[in-house]
Amino acid sequence: MTKRRDYQNITEAGAALSDDLPSRQKRYFISMMIRTACFLLAVFTPSPYRWFFLVGAVTLPYISVIMANGGRETIRGKSAVLRSKQREIG
Repeated sequence: MTKRRDYQNITEAGAALSDDLPSRQKRYFISMMIRTACFLLAVFTPSPYRWFFLVGAVTLPYISVIMANGGRETIRGKSAVLRSKQREIG
């Protein structure tokens, strides 16, 4: 009777948190700078355009937090959820 061994494949490992965190912080910082620009433009532009910039200044923080926090949970092509349940030869 043979025992089945499950091996970990290093190529399936995700990126290290130390590598992922700076890129997420950079995206969040850029988004907050765009929000600041929208807020300043909402203050200094005439009325019909002011509302577009104001909507951007109000909604960008929510979108930025969702994008920054959702970076590590993406589904990759070789995810265990998507794999078929067939046994591999080996």
